[in-house]
Amino acid sequence: MKITVVGAGAVGASCAEYIALRNFASEVVMLDIKEGFAEGKAMDLMQTASLLKFDTKITGVTNNYSKTVNSDVCVITSGIPRKPGMTREELIGINANIVKMVSSSLLEHSPNTIIIVVSNPMDTMAYLVHKTTKMAKNKIIGMGGTLDSARFKYRLAEALNAPISDVNGMVIGGHSDKGMLPLTRLATRNSVPVTEFLATDRLEKVAADTKVGGATLTGLLGTSAWYAPGAAVSSMVHAIANDTQKMFPVSTLLEGEYDLDDISIGVPVILGKNGIEKIVKINLTDAEKTKMQESATAVRKTNGLLEL
Repeated sequence: MKITVVGAGAVGASCAEYIALRNFASEVVMLDIKEGFAEGKAMDLMQTASLLKFDTKITGVTNNYSKTVNSDVCVITSGIPRKPGMTREELIGINANIVKMVSSSLLEHSPNTIIIVVSNPMDTMAYLVHKTTKMAKNKIIGMGGTLDSARFKYRLAEALNAPISDVNGMVIGGHSDKGMLPLTRLATRNSVPVTEFLATDRLEKVAADTKVGGATLTGLLGTSAWYAPGAAVSSMVHAIANDTQKMFPVSTLLEGEYDLDDISIGVPVILGKNGIEKIVKINLTDAEKTKMQESATAVRKTNGLLEL
């Protein structure tokens, strides 16, 4: 299994590190436009291999897509990160051109690959890849919902004063501060609804804190987060590589599902060797349906800024 990660910054390097640590891939290629940067990151990571007991080979290259040939999964993290006060949507003008070029270059050398989009605004960037590459819809996956759900579970565990291993929950909708929809109604602690433990106002705060999870970290760090995004990507790649048929909320192209069409947005799917094996239908309440439609409207507004 060969994995390519485009962009060797903090997020890309974390993706490569966590994939290597899981020890299921034969090779991870990191590619960056900055001379020597990916090579240096790869060398540094490889010098941890004997200490951390992984055998995955990590290779770094400068803007040479021929080295990515026959990649099974390609992860696009390239683009400028968010700065404090900047929304994901404000990134679109710069990152759209980058993502378009990167996806085209990857497919030139790996026409059968599965692409995972991390670059922001993520739903719109995933939609852009759909529209410009004409790949099968199951092979283009936006990472956002997996990361948002991890942040949701972190906040739930915090509110419950419980270990995160006890907690399950999911976020659907757009990967943006206003667009995401944490499904508090369906969240559980060891199969018991969290509504049995937390009052409505506390759950509302959990949801609100989840929605600004990225912005909170950007404010603290001065740039986008990288550990949790890297872990989210590695979990998705692992599911694809090992055909686990595990459920993840991801951004996928909808064609009538959830009463939405021609939009890439977060919903639960089954991930396996073919990428998205199945879109999972959740019975939403009327209020949740309304919020999902509002989220889709916001994503479409951002999509409208694309030059397709």
